[in-house]
Amino acid sequence: MVELTLSGLRVLREVAARGSFTAAAEAMGYTQSSISRQIAALEAAAGGRLFERETRGVRLTEAGRVLLRHGAKVLEQVEAADHELTALRELSTGTLTVGGFPTALAALLPRALAAFGDRHPGVAIALREGTTPAQLRMLRAGTTDLAVVAPSADEPEDPRLVLDPLLRDPLLLAVSREHPLAAAREVDVDDLATHQWIIGKDEAGDPQLELWRRVAWQPRTRFVVKDWTAKLALVASGLGVALVPGLAAPWIRDDVALIAIRTPDRVPVTRDVVTAMRTGARELPHVRVMVDLLHYMAAELAREVEARLQDRWL
Repeated sequence: MVELTLSGLRVLREVAARGSFTAAAEAMGYTQSSISRQIAALEAAAGGRLFERETRGVRLTEAGRVLLRHGAKVLEQVEAADHELTALRELSTGTLTVGGFPTALAALLPRALAAFGDRHPGVAIALREGTTPAQLRMLRAGTTDLAVVAPSADEPEDPRLVLDPLLRDPLLLAVSREHPLAAAREVDVDDLATHQWIIGKDEAGDPQLELWRRVAWQPRTRFVVKDWTAKLALVASGLGVALVPGLAAPWIRDDVALIAIRTPDRVPVTRDVVTAMRTGARELPHVRVMVDLLHYMAAELAREVEARLQDRWL
């Protein structure tokens, strides 16, 4: 009994698309006689002619159209399975280079990298820490595959890069447990103008957090401290207040309270965190898996931040 074959269905699809045995043979790298034999075998299996021969080529018969319609679905499924199996094979080896701005390395990236390593231990992971501008430069240079960044609102579009929204990260106020605001759930941003601030740079705060670009006042700086451990120790001692991104909330010490910051119209103060990659990189198996894990971990972290603000895990 003659049976339908995948190779035969591929030939049927090609001949139907090109309207000629000769053109199909050239496209597939076969001889014309090989194409004819494949079609003959299909016709034997189908029990009837699949093509009508015409002066300038061939056209499908009704039986040919039926077989092509179903055969196309079969080929689509087989090719999809082959693509996924290839991706699985590729995920057993190779290297994935991931970048992230410092706060992304507090909890988000470590969790995603650990999950990736558990699933695909054969893939080597290289990590690049750096500011958002540095990460974007590395992506453009092709030295990283994927980066987690927090671009500024005026970051120019770059057709070489794709930015995929990951989460809207809240900017939180860190105060000591003895501070008058410690019991508050939220605070209006303009009510913070009279407070003493601990900031990370001499100019108007940490530029990547961008809060100071949204208000009409400048912080009253008491201390300038770049190291987060030292900054939070000063906050815990009641020597000032500081800004903390939500991404860092899971590792904030217990003697520091976190408070949501809102504008006068009660809009949360946030920054956009995105995954950035070169155009087309999302199709790479390593990158696709990591992006999916980052989205999962970002959602998990968002729930933890909300819980922290509600004092549910203290």
